Amino acid sequence: MHYVGLDVHKKVIAYCVKTAEGTVVEEGSLAATRSELSAWAGRQGTHWIGAMEATLFTGWIYDFLKPHAQELKVAHPAMLKAISASKKKNDRVDARKIADLLRCDLLPECHMATAEIRTLRRCLRFRSLMVREAVRMKNKTSGLLMECGVEYVKSKLHYQGYFKELMGSLKDVPPEIVPLLQHSRAAADMFQSVQKMLIKALREDKRLKERVDRLMTIPCVGEVTALTWALEVGDPRRFGSVGRAISYCGLCSAQVSSAGKEQRSPISKQRNKHLQRTLIEAAKLAPRFNKELAAVHDRELARGNRNRATLAVARKLAAYLLAVDKGGKNFERRGATAETP
Repeated sequence: MHYVGLDVHKKVIAYCVKTAEGTVVEEGSLAATRSELSAWAGRQGTHWIGAMEATLFTGWIYDFLKPHAQELKVAHPAMLKAISASKKKNDRVDARKIADLLRCDLLPECHMATAEIRTLRRCLRFRSLMVREAVRMKNKTSGLLMECGVEYVKSKLHYQGYFKELMGSLKDVPPEIVPLLQHSRAAADMFQSVQKMLIKALREDKRLKERVDRLMTIPCVGEVTALTWALEVGDPRRFGSVGRAISYCGLCSAQVSSAGKEQRSPISKQRNKHLQRTLIEAAKLAPRFNKELAAVHDRELARGNRNRATLAVARKLAAYLLAVDKGGKNFERRGATAETP
């Protein structure tokens, strides 16, 4: 059995092949193309285990090499301390150390979602980009109007009828501003329509429909929150406890404990930022629709910190989502009689 360390980059992949005793069998670099990888994997045979660091380019390389290897693993980049602490660091050294960590069973392995989940997740993240761009265009429209001293009703500005009426009543405005307003409005509408189209396609996908419908039985959980949870988490069984799920979502602080002293830092940056943002946004509205979450929010708010109250609601919401997702049953309040769907 050979152990292969792969240092993946955009154009080049450095590799190192070692035996179980640590003897270097082969090392070098190859172009990050399917043809080069196919030729290289053909020379290795099937008796090898590979590992690579999680990067932007890992997905397609992982999918391409997985059928050729006996096993393929992905390492957590933040936990590869052996590489970041090296005095001498280059692609060859990195590939060697990944191979050493792999053969010694010390590789900090991270979860690799299936190709289907990653494809659907890519669509959802693209939808988030469209939403942000639509907001930017709307803000730009408001900014152009304010720069010219135009009076408008803020709550109605982005309605199609009101905007058309406003454009027809513009006075004392430089003529160059009018096409800019029209372009920013058209761009915002385009981004908005694209994000709606993507949500509709994901919502109707047969691979997600049953799971998303089950998550939406939780009061205050809408389709965006349910889709984000399903696609960002992937397999919920990889979380052995609610605490692990909360940590993955970035809803708790980092812990530093030494010599009997314990210190809590601000919210950890090691998290899934997409899931964290969605859950916090949902937590701000959740107390309006869920009595249990409203009680959690009021209890924390009584201590005088609104942000902590929002985080407490988000943590409780993550617990609900994990329980429903792992249990495979619709949400049911404790003590309540199960209703026939």
